[in-house]
Amino acid sequence: MRVVELAGIGPGPFAGMLLGDLGADVVRVDRPSGSPLAQEPVHDLANRNKRSVLVDLKAPDGPERVLALVERADLLIEGYRPGVAERLGVGPGACLARNPALVYGRMTGWGQSGPLAATAGHDIGYTALTGVLGMIGPADGPPSIPVNLLGDYAGGSLYLVVGLLAALHHARATGAGQVVDAAIVDGTAHLATMFWGLLAQGSWQDQRGVNLLDGGAPCYAVYPARDGGQFAVGALEPQFYAEFARLLELGPDAPAQYDAERWPELRALIATRFAARTTAEWRAVFAGTDACVTEVLTLRQAAADPHLTARGTYPTWHGVTQPAPAPRFSATPGALRRPPARPGADTAEVARDWGVPRLAVPQLAVPQLAPRHQPDHPERSS
Repeated sequence: MRVVELAGIGPGPFAGMLLGDLGADVVRVDRPSGSPLAQEPVHDLANRNKRSVLVDLKAPDGPERVLALVERADLLIEGYRPGVAERLGVGPGACLARNPALVYGRMTGWGQSGPLAATAGHDIGYTALTGVLGMIGPADGPPSIPVNLLGDYAGGSLYLVVGLLAALHHARATGAGQVVDAAIVDGTAHLATMFWGLLAQGSWQDQRGVNLLDGGAPCYAVYPARDGGQFAVGALEPQFYAEFARLLELGPDAPAQYDAERWPELRALIATRFAARTTAEWRAVFAGTDACVTEVLTLRQAAADPHLTARGTYPTWHGVTQPAPAPRFSATPGALRRPPARPGADTAEVARDWGVPRLAVPQLAVPQLAPRHQPDHPERSS
């Protein structure tokens, strides 16, 4: 499968990386000027398992170079603000005219339509608008920010990839491509489907820190040990909670697990017990049990964890420790095949492999125009 990725930041490149991890031939079209938010190429892991070509889309022959790649591609990933790809000559109309079976993936924060479509934004805003950010954090404090995993990557990248692969099935069956509008607000809202059902039946309160799965319940929360280490408790089912209570020595007089009236009392009791021992002591107590208690690790600690080490979850490759491809396949496993692509380093190779010789020819000069007060940088709205 051949994928053209028009260079951007965040969820678009991550979607391309996921496809590359699973074996797709992903060619990233980088701009000569680069992005002000780009990482050092060697550490930009979202560009692993890809090749890069340099194309200035604002040069006279820029759009044609990209369309020549599009003609040979199955999928395209684009993360500009609505209308920018069209102005650059590589919008869905131009691309599908060249390749009617192409699946054209559009990655934005707010979507291609709606009052906010043309405005800038980031993960924190998308999760805020959808009500999801407001679900996370303590009842007596502000929402907790789950970095940009929940919006950009869960609600954005993963939904884009699902959409691309579903549309690819249709294209291969019918010869007809289409546009996939992957808006982070849509995907993030969709992630919360279960909670809308709980809300409708009265089993979920529309406020944070007071529910079963948001830290409100003492049996599903995080507690510090005496030396500051943290433990995540997820003892929801009665049999697992019974094991947790036994190992923590809560005693027969402790409040019942789901007696919400006494949750503050139970939380204080559990916190007192955890504060009585060190991280190492509690680690030994809960090791190998079904109490559903897990030490909260940092990224570097996670890479050294015995379970994750045994599974090869965090290999060190080309000198950089990083997550392995996921999910795992019995017959066609993903693999780390290429280190992060350096912008333009693979132009000649791609020109040969994709049969696009004009890629290897120097581009036409871009006419010098008077500077604008607001340069038209084709950045995505995320």
